[in-house]
Amino acid sequence: MAVMRHIFLPLITSVVFLSEVSVSIDKEFPGAASYVVPTAFPTSVFSSYYVQPTPNVEPQPAIYDPVLNITFPLNLTDPSTVQTVNNDPVFYPPGIADITNATAEALVGLALADIKSIIYDDGGLSGNCSKCIAALSVGKFLAQSAPTLVPDAMISLCQATQFQSNLTCKNTYAPGAFGAIWTQVLALADVTGLDGRYICNSLSSNFCPTPLTSPLNTTNLFPKSNPANATAPKASGKRVKVLHLSDFHLDPRYQVASEANCSSGLCCRYSTAPTSQAVFPAPLYGAYKCDTPYYLGLAALQSIASMTGTGTKYASPAWTLYTGDLVSHDTQNQLSREYVEYTETRPVFAVLGNHDSNPENVEGPHSLPGPLGKQFSWNYNHVSALWKHNGWIDEETAEQAAIYYAAYSVKNHFGLRVITFNTDFWYRTNFLNFINTTDPDVSGTFSFMIKELQAAEDAGERVWIIGHVLSGWDGSNPLPNPTNLFYQIIDRYSPHVVANIFWGHTHEDQAIIYYANNGTVRDAANALTTGWIGPRSHLSPT
Repeated sequence: MAVMRHIFLPLITSVVFLSEVSVSIDKEFPGAASYVVPTAFPTSVFSSYYVQPTPNVEPQPAIYDPVLNITFPLNLTDPSTVQTVNNDPVFYPPGIADITNATAEALVGLALADIKSIIYDDGGLSGNCSKCIAALSVGKFLAQSAPTLVPDAMISLCQATQFQSNLTCKNTYAPGAFGAIWTQVLALADVTGLDGRYICNSLSSNFCPTPLTSPLNTTNLFPKSNPANATAPKASGKRVKVLHLSDFHLDPRYQVASEANCSSGLCCRYSTAPTSQAVFPAPLYGAYKCDTPYYLGLAALQSIASMTGTGTKYASPAWTLYTGDLVSHDTQNQLSREYVEYTETRPVFAVLGNHDSNPENVEGPHSLPGPLGKQFSWNYNHVSALWKHNGWIDEETAEQAAIYYAAYSVKNHFGLRVITFNTDFWYRTNFLNFINTTDPDVSGTFSFMIKELQAAEDAGERVWIIGHVLSGWDGSNPLPNPTNLFYQIIDRYSPHVVANIFWGHTHEDQAIIYYANNGTVRDAANALTTGWIGPRSHLSPT
């Protein structure tokens, strides 16, 4: 039996998923105001363990992946042996010429000298933005000529200019971290145009200001015009309970009694220093600066029935949403495909979060040339197959999710259509988004969404849209052009089709109101729909 069934079905009968739910209307309202965690860890959740749970030790379950047909080894999650080297493939853009190693190394030396000259000498360039763009142009030539040497060149430049600490430079720009990704960006982006300004702004707001939102051509964007007098249907008055989970950030490497008040990186991790030296020893059930240990994660799931008034005595939730981020906040050099795949065999989720990939935050559109367009397909194929294996989506929907970056459209047992999408394609920290920034839908994500919303409108269906990184121009999360396009989609299909939107990511209890006509008049008459973010404040899990 799949691990996710082991966690949810025996443990909390209140969590019932789309394929298994029996339709029932809940007339009860939230339950207990508090919950006392059982003393014993619910060991029946996992079929076997490398390390059994104790009052002083987090468990190390032996996790079996039914899709990959493997049991993940203990050394993948053993707190004392965190791996910083892996054998994941690294993708580089194709070189434009076949040159010798000696020539390539000579080009690196010349490029570094040119960039340092641009940085430190006047050279007729006015301002940091012009200098940054000029440096990118040199980097582009190098990325197209000697792509495999670019990560080491970036590390060298980063350290020589003291852009970051030596260790951070190495961990950030190593080939298996973001070095190969940045090489793709340099080789394929229009570095002297809008792409370049976004790149420089992402490196530092002191280099280039944030580019303004580009004009959006909505001609022929939608298959049909908005129906005359389109209004939301009258509510039936019947209520259902829906469980919203988000940002679990499960940390199987959590070390009890380690330092929970660290100054950098992820706290509650193994250290060679004696635990007696910890200023704040990591508790069994987690700490504020740490991600979610097994004891806390399972306790959170156990509490759901009691605290929501669902479960054996009451009607179960009608369905469950998971708005992304299951993987812990490890530094990139401690992540791998295998670690991400291990974490994906946990709770059900409807969308991928920015941490649910490797490298974290990064997704690439299929339109990238050659094998670059499929470099993240391993993840989409894996999660879609897991969802199918557990009966949450059917074969056709799994094929759809594999194609559309783990996004899909499905009609649930209440007749509500749920459309999920991968918000990494507007996330600022997805560096591959800096390629072709003039196109707000390089990935085709929003073309897929429009097609599904139009079909829902034609069929008279209501829709919930689910993503991870919230929309909007808050200056820290989404890029403006894709979110502007999303806003126009919501304006077109609300309120008669789009009933609700759900996000995660911020670890905050927040809400967004979407208004008609670009929010020119913000009042109740122009309010279209709501975006719910959360569900809990500042915590993992939420």
